[in-house]
Amino acid sequence: MATFSEAKLAEASPKLLFRQLFEKESSTYTYLLADVGHPDKPALLVDPVDSTVERDLKLVKELGLKVTYALNTHCHADHVTGTGLIKGKVPGVKSVISKASTAKADLHVEAGDKIFFGNLFLEVRATPGHTVGCVTYVTGDGPDQPQPRMAFTGDTLLIRGCGRTDFQGGSSQLLYKSVHSQIFTLPKDTFIYPAHDYKGFTVSTVGEETQFNPRLTKDEFAWTLFITDLNLPYPKKMDIAVPANLVCGLQDLVNNV
Repeated sequence: MATFSEAKLAEASPKLLFRQLFEKESSTYTYLLADVGHPDKPALLVDPVDSTVERDLKLVKELGLKVTYALNTHCHADHVTGTGLIKGKVPGVKSVISKASTAKADLHVEAGDKIFFGNLFLEVRATPGHTVGCVTYVTGDGPDQPQPRMAFTGDTLLIRGCGRTDFQGGSSQLLYKSVHSQIFTLPKDTFIYPAHDYKGFTVSTVGEETQFNPRLTKDEFAWTLFITDLNLPYPKKMDIAVPANLVCGLQDLVNNV
């Protein structure tokens, strides 16, 4: 288990600042978290999108934050990540993705790793199934960490839904196991923040999803029959997004070298 810490720990009590941001073309949520109780106000971005990097960094500047990490929950197929652009605009930012994703990044994380921003941290949980490299980032557990906890589930668990499992090393069996063993075992009041929503929802809880998610409340046999019969078209940007995201969203720069 590795611990990644960019900002030196201070005596000040941690205080979470949280913003949920939306990119409408791919219906992607980007999440901004910061420890504003720390003198440096260190922050991180989860699942940034290339087309909204300027908006996100403007907000960071307005709030007086210092971005230290740009994280991806997985190698996305429906949009190009903004991590590479952020690195180019903000010196010192480190990109983060799972080791299992095989994508390029400054830091490759695995289950049990902790990513600190000030005195707050995110715990890494391996949740493969949508892709082989999916992870869920969960806010820390402890008296000095924000409660209820928050889980950034990527495409593994959506609000009343889940991600597809038919490409990028996806597996219906693995996704079912990941959700039930790594997400549904969190406290019932844990907030669920997915990477996408297509119906206008913004947040759910573990308790809600264990009761009302129409896909993942099925038994495993019924689930497998359902998910293998979806016959969904591939994402429109897949041929552009996946190659770019394997190199931190900087495909054009790599090709022009």
